[in-house]
Amino acid sequence: MKIYQDPNAIQSELIALKKSGKRIGLIPTMGNLHQGHLSLFKIAQQHCDVMVGSIFVNPMQFAANEDLDKYPRTLTEDIKKLESINVDYLFTPTNEIIYPIGTKINTSVEVNRLSKRLCGESRPEHFRGVTTVVNILFNILQPDVVIFGKKDYQQYLILSAMVKDLFMPIQIIGGEIIREGNGLAMSSRNKFLTPEEKDKASALRKIILEVAEKIKSGNRNYKLIRENTIKKLNQKEFNLDYFEICNTKDLERATQADKQILIACAAWMGQPRLLDNIEIDI
Repeated sequence: MKIYQDPNAIQSELIALKKSGKRIGLIPTMGNLHQGHLSLFKIAQQHCDVMVGSIFVNPMQFAANEDLDKYPRTLTEDIKKLESINVDYLFTPTNEIIYPIGTKINTSVEVNRLSKRLCGESRPEHFRGVTTVVNILFNILQPDVVIFGKKDYQQYLILSAMVKDLFMPIQIIGGEIIREGNGLAMSSRNKFLTPEEKDKASALRKIILEVAEKIKSGNRNYKLIRENTIKKLNQKEFNLDYFEICNTKDLERATQADKQILIACAAWMGQPRLLDNIEIDI
């Protein structure tokens, strides 16, 4: 595996590969890789000739009161994991390379309406940081196909919309959620859970599945389901950010007419903020 910090060097090499007919696959990450990340690389292997990973903890997507400094950084271990699955290139830029004049940069990219729902309500600047850095990575690494995990379904939807709206010649593929043995969605932040908190956190998946079964069995009283589920989550000691039943197209609250539904939740259990969701067709 070739490892680069210099954007010009890796860009030149990848452009040459594209000109030779090779298809470039990219998985952007913030590192501290787990099986959820590695599953995205395995998807990419089926769609590309050259597999590229990036590791960059993006300060632009963290608010002042969030966990940028505590986010786990495990580059040596990450490199070993990527080498074990035959990743071809790894891009590991510094903050100074990505943001040479700081995160108050001259140019930013924002997907307007989708960024205001769900996580965007409590983290109003977050997705602007995500879409801006992903644009930078796309321009440097020139991918043909990019894999994003659906654990953060809103991020996946926003980045898919960005690619479509800006006519980027990139195929976006969503990777399904990879879970721990107790059903908890894998996350780099799960390591901050105590054993007791991890056990309690497993209730999140169970509650979402219960809601999915209610809807699939014909219950369309989304307002009442939402209110009752919020009560249940509070009783299970989650510190709730949101629980929503949305359509999968624009993340607005589901109506009787919607056929593709997303049940989505963000909640803290102790220190980590947990995300989970399920898509259902009705």
